[in-house]
Amino acid sequence: MNPRFKDYAVYLEEFFPGVKVQKLSVNTGRGCPNRDGTLGTGGCIYCDNRSFTPGYCFGVEDVREQLEAGKKFFARKYPNMQYLAYFQSFSSTYGQDAAEKLRSDLDQASSVSDIVGIVIGTRPDCLDADVVQVLDEFNRRMPVFVEMGVESLHDATLKLINRGHDSQAAVDAIRRCARAGLQVGVHLIAGLPGETREMTLNTVRRVCELPIGSLKLHQLQVLKGTPLEKMIDRGEAAVEPFSLDEYLDFCADVVGTVPRHIAIERFLASAPPDMVVSPKWGIKNYEFTARLLKLLESRDSQP
Repeated sequence: MNPRFKDYAVYLEEFFPGVKVQKLSVNTGRGCPNRDGTLGTGGCIYCDNRSFTPGYCFGVEDVREQLEAGKKFFARKYPNMQYLAYFQSFSSTYGQDAAEKLRSDLDQASSVSDIVGIVIGTRPDCLDADVVQVLDEFNRRMPVFVEMGVESLHDATLKLINRGHDSQAAVDAIRRCARAGLQVGVHLIAGLPGETREMTLNTVRRVCELPIGSLKLHQLQVLKGTPLEKMIDRGEAAVEPFSLDEYLDFCADVVGTVPRHIAIERFLASAPPDMVVSPKWGIKNYEFTARLLKLLESRDSQP
C-alpha cells in the first residue's frame, strides 16, 4: 500500500478482494459529438485515439473478439489474471440508440470468461437517463466504473479545446452517475492552453468535492497532426509544457490536495514517442511514480 496517497490498485481491491485485475481496452468506434458535427467537428484539439488504443482493438468490431485478443496478449505476462472490459476509445455511450447499443456491448463483454467488471470511458454529455439506466442494470451483475473525461472545470478552457460542453455538464453527470450507484472516476489534463498551475489545482479541488472514487491526471501532450499542433504553429494557441521537474512538483501539490478516500490512478500520459511533439521526457510510469514518492518524502522531511 502506498503511504503517500491511495493508489488505484488499493481502490480496485475494495471491489475485487484477493483478485488481480487488468483492464482490457475495447474500441466500439462510436465517435464523439464534437467530431460528427452534432456539437462540432475535429474533436478535442489535443486528441488522437491511436495514441492510447492497443493494436488488438483495430480492425475488429466484435467486442468479444477484442476482449479475447486482449486476454491472449496479457496472459503471456500475467497468468491467472482476471479482467475489466475497458470501453476506452471515443465515447462508448454516444450515438443513435446509444442505450441499446451499449446494452448489446455490455452483454457481449459480460459473457466473456474472466471478465469481472466494466469500465466505461465517456463524456459528461453522453450520459443521459437511458444510458445511466443500462449501466445501473449491469452494475447489479458486476462492478461498473464510469471513467469520465472532464479535463477542466474552466469554461473558457473547455471552449478553447473544443469539448462541446461546459463545466456544469460535468458536475451534473458525476452526480447523476453517483446517484445510480455507479463508481465514478474523473480524467483531468494539466497544462491545457491558457491554464495556469493554480487553475488546474482549482479544478482538482472542485472535482474532489464531488462524489468520485478515483482521479486520473496526466500532462498535456502535443501530438503530431492534431488540431492543437496546427493551432500552435499558427499562433492561435499558446502551450508552455511543464519540464519534468516542474510537473513532479505540480503532482506533489496534487497529492496534497486529493483526499485519501479518492484514489489517484495515474499522473502520466505516454503516447508512442514518434507521435509526440512535446514534452519529450522519456520516462516510464513506474519511474515517474518513484521520483514523485522521493519528492514527497523530501517535502515531509523539511521543517
